[in-house]
Amino acid sequence: MMPPSPLRPRLIAITLLAALLFTPPLLGLFDHSGDNGLSWLALYLFGAWAFIILLAALTLELDDDD
Repeated sequence: MMPPSPLRPRLIAITLLAALLFTPPLLGLFDHSGDNGLSWLALYLFGAWAFIILLAALTLELDDDD
């Protein structure tokens, strides 16, 4: 019998991290204007989104079950 794959718990952890990163209280921390009048919220959203995609891609590509 093969040992269970660590892929499923890792993907669940990434999903929970994404849910945490996009919760309204955390988004509220970045919803203010910077010195130049631009909001930090857009930068945070795209950065968090890219981080989650990078984690998912690395998790799926570096899976040891090949």
